[in-house]
Amino acid sequence: MTEAFQNICVLGGGSWGTALALAAHRAERQTVLWARDENTARTIATTHQNPKYLPGITWNEDLLATASLSKALADAQAVLLVTPAQSTRQMLKAMKGLVREGTPLLLCAKGIEAETGLLLSDVVKQELPEVIAGALSGPSFAHDVASGLPTAVTIATPDIERTDALSQALASTSLRPYASDDLIGVQIGGALKNVLAIACGAAVGFGLGSSAQAALTTRGFAELTRLGVALGAKRETLTGLSGLGDLILTCSSTQSRNFSFGVELGKGKSATDLVAPGQKLAEGAYSAKIAVKLAAQHQIEMPIAQSISKVIAGELSVGRALSDLMTRPLKREAL
Repeated sequence: MTEAFQNICVLGGGSWGTALALAAHRAERQTVLWARDENTARTIATTHQNPKYLPGITWNEDLLATASLSKALADAQAVLLVTPAQSTRQMLKAMKGLVREGTPLLLCAKGIEAETGLLLSDVVKQELPEVIAGALSGPSFAHDVASGLPTAVTIATPDIERTDALSQALASTSLRPYASDDLIGVQIGGALKNVLAIACGAAVGFGLGSSAQAALTTRGFAELTRLGVALGAKRETLTGLSGLGDLILTCSSTQSRNFSFGVELGKGKSATDLVAPGQKLAEGAYSAKIAVKLAAQHQIEMPIAQSISKVIAGELSVGRALSDLMTRPLKREAL
């Protein structure tokens, strides 16, 4: 019989982690939120706020928060890992011996490990093989979820019945999770849309207008689809919430860190300054290079991702990158 997943642990006291912990609490789960910083955990638990990451939001729920990883994981029947993608391996190492065998671990960061080019689920298999890797992704802003605004996401694990149970456990009047068994597709959609959002933001920051933004979003989706299918994703996943849905949201709003990162690039700021310590994390800045590498391995054209990778590396100016994209040889429209 499938578990009901009553006890949920959320790892990561940033904006998205706090929002997901609130969503789980509102779904009437016994929820504990782990934050690395003791002051953050204390503030969340005592003031019903997370002013550093969710300024202006106060909630009514009594959300349990702790800076003790062992306490947070002690009774967990399911874990949501919401720390940055590039720290996933480090977090998994810290979790060794603290998680029961067979516990679902939903990856909620949207990225690819830059050093190895591995999907985060493959990193889980290497570092914490006793858990069941899954992913939660979709068109969602932390502020909206924390505020209780309607949001739909996709949850994926290899076992669709387990995924159904996880979706039911996290569902509430404001959060609607859709179940999938396409773990690759959900991860690829989330990771690549960040790269493409940087491109759209750069176009807006450079002053090219909404038409160019729409063109980059559409052709970017073609790139995402080509690579996703080559890596084993299902097309229906890529056209769903965690693919096209997330792409549309992320490529059109300054609430998106990746889109905002691109806007600043388009206005003339250097990528080096934008990824400096203390700046807001834009996962696409790390995923761009590996996306291009994966495309080359599978002999797939990804001109938008390639251009953004070069801009971030300081090898190409934003103006030249956008000009090159708009003057590529004409072709018939196809994915």
